[in-house]
Parts: sequence; structure tokens; C-alpha cells
Amino acid sequence: MESMKGTTICCVRQGDMVAIAGDGQVTLGDTVIKHGARKVRAIRNDSILTGFAGSTADAMNLFERFEAKLDEHSGSLTQAAVGLAKAWRTDRVLRRLEAMMIVADSERSLIISGNGDVLEPDEGVAAIGSGGAYAKAAATALLRHSTLDAEAIVRAAMKVAAETCIYTNQQVTVCSLGSSKKEA
Repeated sequence: MESMKGTTICCVRQGDMVAIAGDGQVTLGDTVIKHGARKVRAIRNDSILTGFAGSTADAMNLFERFEAKLDEHSGSLTQAAVGLAKAWRTDRVLRRLEAMMIVADSERSLIISGNGDVLEPDEGVAAIGSGGAYAKAAATALLRHSTLDAEAIVRAAMKVAAETCIYTNQQVTVCSLGSSKKEA
């Protein structure tokens, strides 16, 4: 999986709850430009969660195109993700976009890349961006060995990423769907 500089997005699915977290740091080269950007959001009446890593303008373009694909495919997350990945890979303009996305609904979490990838992660943990490997490792360990719910796990995983990755800060935004109770 390619690594984007400038952000970390982490998604954890546990029982009937899914949470996506993203840090707020925006960098230009080696300079921090903004500390509190929102890189995760809930769309479609808060039924779908999205998060992006990469260039801000590219991500905004992808958010718009993903929402259009959702409309085109009657709200089907998987069909919209595949449609976006196909367009992203084959369209001359989209091919140059430098970003990745994680999208999730009540049933599945998907990573979408410009290489045409639509991946559903194992164990309900997905992470992208420069701190993605750190967040994924922390979230996976917490999911296996703690009693924390999905939202608490993504928050803790983002803290680990922010302490390790220079392109990730601790101003985290979290969006979640479902119940916060962990299944026994």
C-alpha cells in the first residue's frame, strides 16, 4: 500500500460499531500550515463515513466523485467504491490525484486507491497515510487485547501515530456509526 505524507486515517470495526479517525495536521513540504483540518466526515445522512489522506484539493475532488458514485449506485458502498476506483485508474485527470480514501458503512470498511484497489481489510482495521502503519499496528493490538470500543481504539491508535509520525498531530476528529458497547 502506498504511503501518503501529511496525515493519518484509521478505521476500526468492532461488532456493530465502526469508527474512523483522522488527524488535523496539514503540511506543505516540511512546514505545518494548519493544525485542525477535518479529514474525516459522515455523509449520506450520517450513514457512511469517509476519510482521506493526501493532497487536500485531490481529496475534495474524490469526496465529490465518491458521493456522485453513491448516487449512481443507489447508495451501495461497494459498488460506489468500485466505480470510483475504476474511474480513478482510467481517467487521465484522476490518475494524477495523490490521495487515498477509507470509506465505511454499517456493514463494511473499504480502502480505495488510485491504483484501482478496493480492499476490505482483515480484522476490521484499516489505516492509510504517513502514520497509517503505526495506527494500524496499535489499533490491531488494542482490538485483540483490550476491552475498549471502536471509537476509543481509533483515538488511542491515533495518539500512537501522532507520537511517532512527524506528519500526524494529536488534533483528532472521529466519526462513528453503531453502538458503543463491545460484544462479549
